[in-house]
Amino acid sequence: MSLLKFESMLKTNSVFFFDLVEFEEIVVHYLDVGKISLAKKAIKLGLEQHPESVDLKLLRVEIHLCDNELDAASKLLKRIELLEPNNDEVFIQKATIQSKKGFHKEAIMQLKKALTLTDDKADVWSLMGMEYLYLDDFENARLNFAKCIDVDYEDYSALYNIVYCFDMEKQHKDAIKYLNTYVNINPYCEVAWHQLGRQYFILENYKQALISFDYAVLIDEFFIGGYLEKAKTLEALRNYQEAIDNYLITLELDDPTAFAYIRIGECYEKLLKFDAAISYYKKAVHEDPLLDKGWVLLTNLYFEQENYQKAAYYIAKALKIEDDNPLYWRRYAEINLKLSFFEEAVLGFRNCLKLNDDTPEIYLGLIDVLLFLGEFNDALKVVLDAQKVYKYLAEFEYRLAGLFFILNKEKYAFSHLINGLKIDYEYSIILNELFPAVYENKKIQKILKDFKKATE
Repeated sequence: MSLLKFESMLKTNSVFFFDLVEFEEIVVHYLDVGKISLAKKAIKLGLEQHPESVDLKLLRVEIHLCDNELDAASKLLKRIELLEPNNDEVFIQKATIQSKKGFHKEAIMQLKKALTLTDDKADVWSLMGMEYLYLDDFENARLNFAKCIDVDYEDYSALYNIVYCFDMEKQHKDAIKYLNTYVNINPYCEVAWHQLGRQYFILENYKQALISFDYAVLIDEFFIGGYLEKAKTLEALRNYQEAIDNYLITLELDDPTAFAYIRIGECYEKLLKFDAAISYYKKAVHEDPLLDKGWVLLTNLYFEQENYQKAAYYIAKALKIEDDNPLYWRRYAEINLKLSFFEEAVLGFRNCLKLNDDTPEIYLGLIDVLLFLGEFNDALKVVLDAQKVYKYLAEFEYRLAGLFFILNKEKYAFSHLINGLKIDYEYSIILNELFPAVYENKKIQKILKDFKKATE
């Protein structure tokens, strides 16, 4: 009623009287809904009618803070403190100013002063917990949030923060101990069971995790997070069909998500039900076309089924979304090799190297495609680059031997051939695969035979 009266007053330019409580309620309402300009008008009119009101002045401080007017807020707080030196809200707002400036230790000092003056200690403990979080002091943060729980066992925000602190300190066993104590006192809290299950899952105690998630969804049959975590746990236990059933429940409870479709598809793939897997991967990319993982999963499935045309189509989709992922370019190269699109395969391998995927397999793949294309000088350059990283690999020595022979540099060819033989004689067969004419050369054959005799 007061709100309607106030807004009517603004529209008609009339002036109505409101008592102090009404003004406070009006201002708080506008702050809560983010209508700052109306909150400012209400405070201005309120202070005109109640100029001595400390509560309205504190609300003006809050508006200064919303506008990031920290100096104005500080000056007003000093005036308020002179009027009410024992007002806990003054020190809470001082702490807010210090926090916004990044002075979190100073903010904690102000909150400790507020703590000695307030009857509502839980709110101050919660604020102190947040300041300790800013300082990465997880132990003190956790202790303050724990005090909030002692006052109100249904303060789930504090509970989440306590678990977060345990997580950041990797104290998962301590978290389990704390949560078990909590559920003994508050056994019908689905949030606590859910968090307990998460801790068991992290420690790979999947059976206990499953029990915890079961309790969570029994308490709240609409708890989507509980079903998701339960499904993930069932996956870890290789109960893929049950995992699918739980993911499907989340789709019934809320709008479908690409994440759930992906997980269902992966479960079907593990059950070797590839058509079903493909169906759900396609649902995932339909739901979120920018989800590169969905396109890659489709790519990999079609690659395994040797349907390289479709695999090429889907990897192109993934690369349009994330073209700086070397794993995608590796798959692109592999697919194009299968399709005999050698220039595209070269592009894929070169992009891998640009993106720092410089494993021997990438170098060898690129070298061998260049050899097939007859681009011997380019191949030689790549082998020499590879040798800067991998100095003593027979794979590169034999390729250098073959290339130098083709390029009529026999001295270098023989030198690298000997190096390769010393590292791995058996691998010399690669010469026959990549350089058959070189392998049949009489000089090469003599070196191979002489070396074998010398090592027998």
